Amino acid sequence: MNKEFFEALDLLEKERHIPKAYMIEKVEAALATACRRELGSSNISVVIDDEKQDIKVYRKYKIVAVVEDPQTEITKDQITELEIKMKAQGKKFKTRSRKRSIGADYEYELQTKEFRRLSAQNAKQVIIQGIREAERSYQAKEYEDKRGEMLSAIVTKVEDSTGNVVVDTGISQAVLLKDEQIPGEVLRVDDRIKVFATQVGTATEKGPLVSLTRIHPNLVKRLFETEVPEISDGTVIIKSVSREAGSRTKIAVYSRDPEVDAVGACIGNKGARINTVVDELNGEKIDVIPYSDDVCEYVKAALSPASVKSVELVGDRQTRAVVSQDQLSLAIGKMGQNARLAARLTGCKIDIKGE
Repeated sequence: MNKEFFEALDLLEKERHIPKAYMIEKVEAALATACRRELGSSNISVVIDDEKQDIKVYRKYKIVAVVEDPQTEITKDQITELEIKMKAQGKKFKTRSRKRSIGADYEYELQTKEFRRLSAQNAKQVIIQGIREAERSYQAKEYEDKRGEMLSAIVTKVEDSTGNVVVDTGISQAVLLKDEQIPGEVLRVDDRIKVFATQVGTATEKGPLVSLTRIHPNLVKRLFETEVPEISDGTVIIKSVSREAGSRTKIAVYSRDPEVDAVGACIGNKGARINTVVDELNGEKIDVIPYSDDVCEYVKAALSPASVKSVELVGDRQTRAVVSQDQLSLAIGKMGQNARLAARLTGCKIDIKGE
């Protein structure tokens, strides 16, 4: 069983990227709990030696002058009697303790035939449970490290009744809810998509509870960080993002190097960079806006693609934008979308007036 057990750990480490040491720790704890329940004793420990491919169970006592708790304490005379008795019965007797002084720990190995009610099948179940717990815990930790990050995923199942899809993130299977998908997007099995991890909950029997989305504004931010080297190296900074998923996004950028055009860097040669992001977002329109510390200039740019005559500050974070009559509907946008996104992007209230 030992050989098969360690081969299984090697396979899990290779296929699911869970460190063997992490799984061994969880299995040790699970087996120790089962052994304590079997023997009715709390002073049981399990040691799994990966190098020797061996599993050993130990009972530990505290050496005392006078025993008050027979379950956890033992005298030096009792140790001598125990060792004589074990050898007389022809049992293999191994101890990890060299010190025999008062106050020291004394541990000796228990033989598997002493576990009468702990059958091989039960032991197997305990090991499987321990591995599953290790897998869930490790996945939860991996997702926690990915919180607020973009993940690559493959669609493995589409639920017709709910519209939810199951994806493989490389860490585990997870559910992308219908409400977290881009409106109008049709996902199919084997589609490769990018998702954004927002929250990670406590791991359950089905695995860690992770919230994935494709509608969060930060997904757009992460996509640009991936596609634009000037953003990833810190030359170009993303100042703000406002988004109505499936329809339009506005992203404000500025350059810390006067020689680098922030907007041009995001668009790329012949639109190559921005088109990659648009394709990933199912054709969503993206306006790249130059950020400015001048609020009026910032608002003027944010109302793109409309041509704005002038913008004036009329209060605290309140502005009035003047456009020609033929640009009025474009500045406001369908159902007020353009003005709404510009207001979110700049953090200003924008009153748009015709010239």
